[in-house]
Amino acid sequence: MVNLTAALAPVLCLLALLMLMDSFKLVPVRFVFQALTAGASAALVALLINTQLIYGAGISLPVVTRMIAPVVEELLKLLFVVYAVRFRRVGFPVDAAIVGFAVGTGFAVVENAYYLIALPSAGTLLWLVRGFGAAILHGATTAIAAIAAQTLAARRPGQALQVFVPGALAAIALHAVYNQFVLPPLVATLLLIAVLPPLVLVTFNRSEHSTREWMSAGLDLDVELLKLVLSEDFGQTRLGAYLQELRSRFPGPVVADMFCLMRVELELGIRAKGMLMAREAGLDVPFDDELAAGLAEVRYLEKAIGPTGLMALTPLQVSSDRDAWHKFLLREQRGG
Repeated sequence: MVNLTAALAPVLCLLALLMLMDSFKLVPVRFVFQALTAGASAALVALLINTQLIYGAGISLPVVTRMIAPVVEELLKLLFVVYAVRFRRVGFPVDAAIVGFAVGTGFAVVENAYYLIALPSAGTLLWLVRGFGAAILHGATTAIAAIAAQTLAARRPGQALQVFVPGALAAIALHAVYNQFVLPPLVATLLLIAVLPPLVLVTFNRSEHSTREWMSAGLDLDVELLKLVLSEDFGQTRLGAYLQELRSRFPGPVVADMFCLMRVELELGIRAKGMLMAREAGLDVPFDDELAAGLAEVRYLEKAIGPTGLMALTPLQVSSDRDAWHKFLLREQRGG
C-alpha cells in the first residue's frame, strides 16, 4: 500500500490541484475522465510497442528507453490532445493544461501499476522516484504540449497539424533528456520536481488571468453586438451590408437563416460566458428548455445553410472556434 501510494498519489494529487485551481471549471469532469482513459490506453499501446521492439525486433533496452520510448510515448499521449484542440473541446490554455495533464496522469497510472506488478519486491525509494519523477514527467510534458498547441491554434486558425509540432518536440525533448539517466535518479527527480510542476502552475495562473480578462471583455462585446443585430439600424452596418451582398449568391431563405444563426450564436455565447462567470462565483446555472432549444436551433440552421453558406459567413465570425467551444460547454452542462 505504501508503494502504491508513492507511485500514484503525486500525479493524481497534482491533477486534482489543477482542477481545483480552475475557477471557471472549464473542463467538465466527464471530459477529464475521458482524458484519463485515453492516457491509460496510450500506455497500454506504448507498452505493447516497446515490448515488441525489445523482444521482437531485438533492439536493446537502453536504446528503446533512451531514444525510441520518448518519441512513441509522447506521440501516443498527444493523440487525445489533437482531438481536444481540433474539435474545439478546449478554448483556453487553462483547460488545455488540465486535459493534457489528465492524459499524462492516465498514462502514468497504468505504467506505474504495471511496474508495481512486475517488480513487487522493489523498495519504496524506487516508487518515490517513479511517482514524483516519471509520473509527474508524463503529466507535465503532455500539459506543456497541450498548452502550446491550443495557443498556436488560437493564433493561427485554419492550420492543421502544424500547431502541434512545437509542443510535441518540446515534450519529446524533455522526456528524452530525463531518460538519459545522466544524473542519479533521486537527483533527477528532485530537479524535475523543482522545474516542471512550478512551470505548469505558473503558466496555468497566467492563462487563467488572461481567460478572466477575455471573459469580461467578450461578454460586453457580445451584448453590444446582439443589440446591434436586433436594432433597426442593423442593415446600415458593415455586417448588415455583407448579408445583403450574400443575397446575390444565396437564396433569400438561406440568407435569413444566416441572420438567425448569427443572432443565436451571440445569444449562446452570452449564455456560456455568463455560466462561466457564475461558476467562478460558486453558483451553478441549470440547463433549461430555452438553452436546449437554442442548441437545437443552431444545429438546424447549420444544416439548412450548408457548408458553403457557413464558409461565406466566416468574415462575420459565425461558428468560430470559440462558438464551437461555447456549444460544447453548454451541451456538457446538461450532461450530454
